[in-house]
Amino acid sequence: MSISISLSHVLNASIGRHVPWTVHMPFVVDRKFPKLEDTHLATRDLNIRIGKSHILKNVNVEIPQNKITCIIGPSGCGKTTLLRTFNRLVDSIENVKIDGEVNLGKQDIIGAGPSQMTELRRNIGLVPQRPCPLPMSIYDNIAYGCRIHGVRGKNKLDIVVKHYLEAVGLWEEVKDRLNTPASKLSGGQQQRLCLARSLAVEPSYLLADESTSALDPISSKTVEDLFVKLKKDYSIVMVTHTLRQAQRIADYVIFMYLGEVIEQGDAKDIFNNPKHELTKKYLSGSIS
Repeated sequence: MSISISLSHVLNASIGRHVPWTVHMPFVVDRKFPKLEDTHLATRDLNIRIGKSHILKNVNVEIPQNKITCIIGPSGCGKTTLLRTFNRLVDSIENVKIDGEVNLGKQDIIGAGPSQMTELRRNIGLVPQRPCPLPMSIYDNIAYGCRIHGVRGKNKLDIVVKHYLEAVGLWEEVKDRLNTPASKLSGGQQQRLCLARSLAVEPSYLLADESTSALDPISSKTVEDLFVKLKKDYSIVMVTHTLRQAQRIADYVIFMYLGEVIEQGDAKDIFNNPKHELTKKYLSGSIS
């Protein structure tokens, strides 16, 4: 992953007790976590029921790698449920029943036990609809995931924090107040912080659940631009209610209606030449 860092090169330098980001030197950082050989994400005959309601119906999708996949469709069609199934966040829903397959490479996501869930969710991170910084400092928000996955040492964490804040364009805005509460950041800054926190544990996929809907237009555009930049290193799956947003940034589109995948494919093909009548009606605004 080209955006990753080699801590060994930097930490062997004579930085003593100085903060690493005061040393102006190029570096390459080894991955902190093992890289999966196969990160192909797909569902097969996926069905989800919540109580008596059939939410997802025989869903078969394959998520292309290093692209932005936008899941679109009317409210209540199952977009967010599908997204949250990819890292088993639907488990928290009462009376949920899951049938079918969700696979990350050779890993069975549906069958993953409690001991496997932490690593699964490290590989498939979530950027939520509303910014949710942890109740701690800006610095500790970024370092938190690395710490719980076993990364230790202030020098290592200093480098990681700086690197990922830079990756989301936040470093220059916060470098002089890293120890202040993250809650004091603006909404747009908090969302970029949450993105940096997800990136710091080196996921293969980023799930974005309407991640710009609570932001002002300028902050929304900033986050969109970040996703476009990051797709060379990550596969991004995004739920959006804003059709224009999908038209701006999507490489691949999944259109859902009443719990079913109606049409999926290359974004240009879907938007310019939809094959299904329901897709045509949705894109024209006849259904919403």
